[in-house]
Amino acid sequence: MRRLLTLALVVGGLILASITPASGAETIVTFTLGGGNLTISAPATATLGSVQTGTPSLGGSLGNIVVTDARGTNNGSWMATVYGTNFVTGGGTPAETITLSNIRYASLTGTATGSGTFTAGQANAGFAALLGSQASPLTAYTATNLFGNNSVTWNPTLIVNIPTNAVAGTYQGTLVHNVA
Repeated sequence: MRRLLTLALVVGGLILASITPASGAETIVTFTLGGGNLTISAPATATLGSVQTGTPSLGGSLGNIVVTDARGTNNGSWMATVYGTNFVTGGGTPAETITLSNIRYASLTGTATGSGTFTAGQANAGFAALLGSQASPLTAYTATNLFGNNSVTWNPTLIVNIPTNAVAGTYQGTLVHNVA
């Protein structure tokens, strides 16, 4: 019996010796995954059309605004804003100027890709808000709880209330979209 027990211990030891390596070496491997940029693009020009003097308002789409977030964020966020200038024709006299207080913007619901919560500043035309100035821009779109890369595309509507004393002419103003 003693011989059997000794034999069992020797065989068991040989099995453990064959499973356990005599020595080992570990290698810690690292790599870097770099993030890209947060960008916004907008059409260079947009035409709302034309109406006759005395018409109370004019509205139209601006074209696709696109925010691309290639930063690869972990619970990130961003906010897109928009501001504008007065719309003027001719020499820009008071009768040749449509001020920001007459211009409303609605971002409308867009199309998003990626993981996160995407919220239109003005989900439909009924929520159109006065277009802000550079000092006080209007929130067009926000994104929160972002993981990885994402993007949003929206086609906003601009609504211009035309003052009764506005003169005939081609009015021009500038809109600026920013993202941070």
